[in-house]
Amino acid sequence: MASRSPNPVHPADQAPSSLANALAQRLAHLAHSHLTRKLRRVARTHGVSLDSHGDRFVQFASNDYLGLAQHPLVVEAARDGAATFGAGSTASRLICGSLEPHHALEEALAEFKGTEAALTFASGYTTALGTIPALVGPGDTVILDRLAHACLVDGARLSGAQLRVFRHNDPVDLERVLRSEQSRRTRHSTTLPPRSRPAATLVVTESVFSMDGDLAPLQALADVKDAAGAWLLVDEAHATGLLGPRRAGWIEALGVRDRVEVTLGTLGKALGVAGGFIAGSRLLHDVLIHDARSFLFSTAPPPANATAALAALRLVQSPEGAARAEHLGRNVPHLHAGLTRQGWELPPPASPILPLRIGDEANALTLASALRAHGFLVPAIRHPTVARGQARLRLTLSALHQPEHLDAFLDTLARLRPDPRPTPTRNS
Repeated sequence: MASRSPNPVHPADQAPSSLANALAQRLAHLAHSHLTRKLRRVARTHGVSLDSHGDRFVQFASNDYLGLAQHPLVVEAARDGAATFGAGSTASRLICGSLEPHHALEEALAEFKGTEAALTFASGYTTALGTIPALVGPGDTVILDRLAHACLVDGARLSGAQLRVFRHNDPVDLERVLRSEQSRRTRHSTTLPPRSRPAATLVVTESVFSMDGDLAPLQALADVKDAAGAWLLVDEAHATGLLGPRRAGWIEALGVRDRVEVTLGTLGKALGVAGGFIAGSRLLHDVLIHDARSFLFSTAPPPANATAALAALRLVQSPEGAARAEHLGRNVPHLHAGLTRQGWELPPPASPILPLRIGDEANALTLASALRAHGFLVPAIRHPTVARGQARLRLTLSALHQPEHLDAFLDTLARLRPDPRPTPTRNS
C-alpha cells in the first residue's frame, strides 16, 4: 500500500519569521517607496543655524517661530526651576502633589487664552490623546477636518466614537456631514442601547494647518456647529503666540472665544519649550483631571519645563514679543514673494509655514538633499504626514531669520530647481 503524502502546509500555519526578518522587510518596503527616515544628530544650535556632522546649516525646519527656545530669560527660568524643584516631577500630579510651577503656568495660560482654566500635558500629542476620549466615546461622533493633525485623528480613533471627516476648511461640507450624522442617529434611534446622556458630536479642526499654513474659517465653522448643537475643538498649536491682538491665537483674532468649547495648544512651538495644554471652562478642567488618561497615568512634565514656559509666555506678551512677531510678520511676505516670483504656487502668506509642493517623494528627497549640500536644512515631508504623492518641502520661518538668510535661500533654490511645477506621481 502506497504511503500517503504529507498534508500540504498552508502559509498561515507556518512558523512566523523572526522579528529581525519582519523588520528588515518593512524597512525595505519603506526604502522602495522613498519613505525611509533617519535621525540627524545635532551637536549645537545657534538661533536659526545648527551644527551637524561637522557642518553648519541654516535651517527652515523649526517651529520655534519667535526664537524663544534659546532666549536667555527662558533658559534662566529653566535653570531656576530645576534648582528649586529638581530635575523631575517624580510622579503624576494626582499622586505626589501638584507642583507650584504647573499651577502658575496654567493660571497664566488661562488668562492668556481668556478662559476659566487650563490644564497642561507632557506634549501636544498626548493632550489630544487624553482629551478627545475624555469628551466622547462609543455612541458619539467626532467630525474632523480632512487635514487635521495625526494626534487629533488618533485621539478620535482611541475614543471609540463614530469617526467622520469633512472637506478641508469647508463649512458647507461640515453641514452636510452633520445632517447625515443626525439622520443616521434618527434612523437607528430605536435599535441603539439606552444612554445616560444624549449622543454628542465633536467637531475638530486646526486653526493654522501644520503642513499647508492656511487658516481655518472658524466663524463659519462655529455657525454650523452651533446650529447642529455640536461642540468645537480647535487646535491652536501653530497660532498660539503669533496671531491676534495679544498673540493669543486665531480664535482671539476672529473673536470667537465664547463659541469654541475646547482649545488645544502647545508649548513647543512659538513658546519654544515643550508640552501641550487645554484651555476652556472650569468644568472641562475638572473632567479632564478625572478622565484624561494621558494626564492621569503620566509623570508630570519636569518643573523646569513649566518655569521656562511661563517665562516664554510672559515674553510673548511683552514689547519684545511684539517686536519679534512683527519681524516674523515681515519675513513671511518677503520669502513668499520671492518664491512666488520663482513660480511656486503657495497659499496666502497667513502664517510662518510655506509648503513647496513637489508631489513625487523621490524628487522631494532629492531637492532637500541638494539644499542640504548648499547649507540649508529643509525637511522633505512625505507619507504618512501627508497623502501619498503629495510630498513637499515644508519651510518654517522664525523671527531670528534675517533678510540675508532668506535671499541666500532663494538664490540657492532658484539654481537648484528652475522649474517648480509639481512633478507627476509615479502612479499618474
